Amino acid sequence: MLSRRFFLQGATMAGCSMAAHPLMSSVTLADTPGENRLAVIILRGAMDGLDLIQPYGDPQLALYRPKFDIGPNAGAADLDGFFALHPAMAELLPLWHAGELGFAHAVSTPYRGQRSHFDGQDILEAGTGLDVPDPMRQDGWLNRLLQTMPGTHAETAFSIGTADLPVLTGAAPSTAWTPDTWLNMSDQGRRLLDQIYHDDPLFRDAAQEALSLTQGERPAAYAAQKGKTAASESLAAFAAQKMRGSTRIAAFSLSGWDTHVNQRLAMAGPVAQLAAMIRVMKSELGPVWARTSVLALTEFGRTAAQNGSGGTDHGTGGVAVMAGGALRGGRVIGDWPGLDEAALLDRRDLMPTQDVRAIAGWALRGLFGTERAAIEQVIFPGLDLGDDPRILL
Repeated sequence: MLSRRFFLQGATMAGCSMAAHPLMSSVTLADTPGENRLAVIILRGAMDGLDLIQPYGDPQLALYRPKFDIGPNAGAADLDGFFALHPAMAELLPLWHAGELGFAHAVSTPYRGQRSHFDGQDILEAGTGLDVPDPMRQDGWLNRLLQTMPGTHAETAFSIGTADLPVLTGAAPSTAWTPDTWLNMSDQGRRLLDQIYHDDPLFRDAAQEALSLTQGERPAAYAAQKGKTAASESLAAFAAQKMRGSTRIAAFSLSGWDTHVNQRLAMAGPVAQLAAMIRVMKSELGPVWARTSVLALTEFGRTAAQNGSGGTDHGTGGVAVMAGGALRGGRVIGDWPGLDEAALLDRRDLMPTQDVRAIAGWALRGLFGTERAAIEQVIFPGLDLGDDPRILL
């Protein structure tokens, strides 16, 4: 009853937190013919692309974010003289130099609505070209990909306490698995709970008890990274284990990107987890890494300017992360729109200059030979793929 009341209360108290709830992560797998592999990571909570890949060469960025650490002089790793990589992802610099890490900047889905996590994630995973979720659309774009590929079948796996990711939901079979999980909340999440439950001793005490119970004794496999990145590494390692065999497509999620408060602190943890996921996949995939592409996508970006709490609010344009041995990396691709106020969307957000679905679409075309018509009409209905950005070797 303690657990049930705690999480039911959590489900109604804060939409932002629930959309990126720490127990909502799962990994979904599918078999496809061929030797190429694809891993899709959904970054839940709206990852700030302007912080992950900092356009420090644009002088407006420092003006918008005076409390942020920006550029190589503040610890970020220079990439090309204009963009710099967040310090918490610095362990992946060898992949950048090897051409196995890249980014697409100023990208987004077609969503321009109320900047809702739920709507944004629905649109991202459904892959529709609409500005609002389509209530009639019950499948995700990865599942529609499977439906275009003859000879696919589901990998037998396990699901513990979570549903399949919507991006792989649909008529084509797929299965879900989740590792042993504990409630590993960020400092930001703890502060949110403290504020919400402060005047309610029943739920305040229940929340504290739940946290202490779930963070007390952790499985031995998670101990090496002191609980900060271990669950994410477990997801990545499991996916890699399956992808070394017959599995060709894996999808999982990483939460914690909703950085409204003290982003300098709040951003570091999720960035380190994402870096760890990619590092573990490269290590565990071994020679299969050369045939693998990883795409990490988020529902929307964040505001160009910091808010009064040292964070950023829901925005529009953001970044897609690309990795893998099949990648033509070492580049930040995209048509940079600039950060002058007149160039911002609604004078607040990074202006999207490319549909993020096109990045995914070209990955599907290169990895699986998917016909352009199928990508533009079935998998991502209404999409114009545009010119080939040559993201794969």
